[in-house]
Amino acid sequence: MLDTPAPVRPQACPVEDWLDFLGHRWNALILWHLRVPRRHGELAALLPGITPKVLSERLSALARRGLVRRAVGAGFPRTVDYAVTPRGTSLLGVLDQLELWAKAPAG
Repeated sequence: MLDTPAPVRPQACPVEDWLDFLGHRWNALILWHLRVPRRHGELAALLPGITPKVLSERLSALARRGLVRRAVGAGFPRTVDYAVTPRGTSLLGVLDQLELWAKAPAG
């Protein structure tokens, strides 16, 4: 059930919190590219302009939010794969709906 709108500070509103998080330049794009599990280098190649440091920071932030999982392989050399979690998949559905809404003609 949705809350009745009430005056709150933006940092106290979960919707504002998520919009701020997803509004970061790379978060939604990284999540979108992780519909298929990928490695750090693969993601970097798909995101021209992102630095390795920023990609690592964004992947960590997405993992802390429970949207992405990091899986370390047992072999040598060590491999690390990233994939969306079920929570991330549900958010991708919301983002897909937002894309359809954004592409619809106004009026």
